[in-house]
Amino acid sequence: MRNPPLGLYIHIPWCVQKCPYCDFNSHGLKSELPEQEYTSHLLDDLRQDAALVNGREITTIFIGGGTPSLFSASGIGNLLKGVKQIVNVAKNAEITLEANPGTVEANRFDGYAEAGVNRISMGIQSFQDTHLQALGRIHDSQQAQYAIALANAAPLNSFNIDLMHGLPAQTLANALEDLQTGLAHNPAHLSWYQLTIEPNTPFYSRPPELPDDDILWDIQAKGHALLEQAGYRQYEVSGYSKPGFECQHNLNYWRFGDYLGIGCGAHGKITQVQDNTVTRTVKVKHPRGYMDIARPYLDTSTLVAEDDLAFEFFMNRFRLVEPCPKHTFEDYTGTILTNAQREELAKAVNTGLLTEDEKNWQVTNTGRRYLNTLLSAFV
Repeated sequence: MRNPPLGLYIHIPWCVQKCPYCDFNSHGLKSELPEQEYTSHLLDDLRQDAALVNGREITTIFIGGGTPSLFSASGIGNLLKGVKQIVNVAKNAEITLEANPGTVEANRFDGYAEAGVNRISMGIQSFQDTHLQALGRIHDSQQAQYAIALANAAPLNSFNIDLMHGLPAQTLANALEDLQTGLAHNPAHLSWYQLTIEPNTPFYSRPPELPDDDILWDIQAKGHALLEQAGYRQYEVSGYSKPGFECQHNLNYWRFGDYLGIGCGAHGKITQVQDNTVTRTVKVKHPRGYMDIARPYLDTSTLVAEDDLAFEFFMNRFRLVEPCPKHTFEDYTGTILTNAQREELAKAVNTGLLTEDEKNWQVTNTGRRYLNTLLSAFV
């Protein structure tokens, strides 16, 4: 077993208002943003977690939410300065901040770059006001395009725009128009994913009418072709980028890398080579509980059972388009494949879900489409 690369996820949980499709740990902001207080807790949380990684280098930082761009540029600068005083951050680390396209947040992009952020990820979702309203978004199409123009002009290494498809009352033409508008702005990275109805959301209790399966398939197929024609390479189920601009933080997740997670409800995964274990951590979920100095930040810490490692490894690794080097399974799980698991992989090759050579497994297009079937062999 060996240590995989290490990232850091920082969760900022507040939004102006919560969207009806969102099942992330986010909370509508009902009073003044406790920027300094929460930053202090984040850094204390990180100090406690730093002992888990023994000086290992952090190669990526992702500040997610919620809406992290509610924080001021100086607040993000203070946070990143504090992080670098506590843990070993690589000089060329990718540092991503999720941002809302609202005018106030977008006008901070230059300040975020000066604070050390080198990649912005914007939750655009659609460029059509009727769809934005149906999704409960608080920005409009004009604000979205203004924010993208500011991101293009800011001194960043890269920026991403998130677009959803399969929206309420959306047609194939609507979806492709959204995609074409996004591509016209020439982002280095584009996340393009289908709206799903998640439990414990307003959309789950009051489901909107979504496009039927035939329309969804046409959107997926024709949108994928449009992205490829524009020079974007699909490297993950919903991730497209120009060559060299893949999100390194997300790649580390899918390659079964390690990551510290700090902030409300943040998840972490840490390998301990000395005792051949993989541990998953979850922090206290609610902001009030997280900022209660009488209780610890850590909510749960769980060793991944040896029987679950194969499923967890392949569940992540087979999301990627790139080949999966066979040696990484043993390197990152500390286990070897059982005969039964080898037989299941061979069966997946025979049914066209995988290809295999001496060094790699490779998920096929069919395998990505039927990923749950492929993974069921390892449950």
